Amino acid sequence: MNTLFGVVQTDYDFTRTLGMQLKDGRDFSPDRGTDSLSVLINEESARRMGMKDPVGKTLKLWDKDYSIIGLLKDFHYNSVYSPVEPLIVQLAPQDSYIFVRTEKNIPLPATIASVEGVFRKFNPAYPFEYRFLDDELEKSFKSEQQLGQLAAWFAGLAVLISCLGLFGLAMFTAEQRRKEIGVRKVLGASVSGVVMLLAKEFLKLVLVAFLIAVPVAWYAAGQWLQSFAYRTDVTWWVFALTGSLALFIALLTVSFQSLRAALANPVKSLRSE
Repeated sequence: MNTLFGVVQTDYDFTRTLGMQLKDGRDFSPDRGTDSLSVLINEESARRMGMKDPVGKTLKLWDKDYSIIGLLKDFHYNSVYSPVEPLIVQLAPQDSYIFVRTEKNIPLPATIASVEGVFRKFNPAYPFEYRFLDDELEKSFKSEQQLGQLAAWFAGLAVLISCLGLFGLAMFTAEQRRKEIGVRKVLGASVSGVVMLLAKEFLKLVLVAFLIAVPVAWYAAGQWLQSFAYRTDVTWWVFALTGSLALFIALLTVSFQSLRAALANPVKSLRSE
């Protein structure tokens, strides 16, 4: 089985600037001339190569032998859809990208202006371009954020349309059973009893729809989460909360029309009989 290793060529203080944590060994140092033939690896690289204590051992990279001087704790450097991949960090000060860590107590515009001044001093002919690392990381979650927003809007629209249909159906049912409600009230039925009489039929339909929707939603959510290397589990309380909320909204929608029918004067309902 072939394993692809990511290689990052960097300068001194790269790991400290980005907040990477050394589990064992040391970082690159300008006081050590031999570090040009040294590398850092992450924990996943050590696992893939079967090394329990990799610091001090040698690996071959591009037909050269490099000494492993440090073991980095695993961190994401690629897509969040994939697990942490093996990584080798090599000392190469000639790289063209510069990482700068800002300080909280220094205004950001002042920091950018200071970096730009240094940049133009050494390379005035090249345009100064910069990006923020947190913005780049946010882009990797942008599609999920957009999907969540669309799902929320469509879910709200579906609930609104369902409530309108349920309200119309409750109005139609109450009108169809107007005389029955009048007879029940004359015989001593309470307002709450009449309301529950009309509401329970709709609640049964909502409950049946919920029981049908739960397996479908559970399966669809599980399939979507499978695309992530690190994911949460679909827990039962999410469906319990959703079902309770659906029943409450249905009861609230139906109760208005049911209460109106229950409070109507039974004399007017039976006058035509």
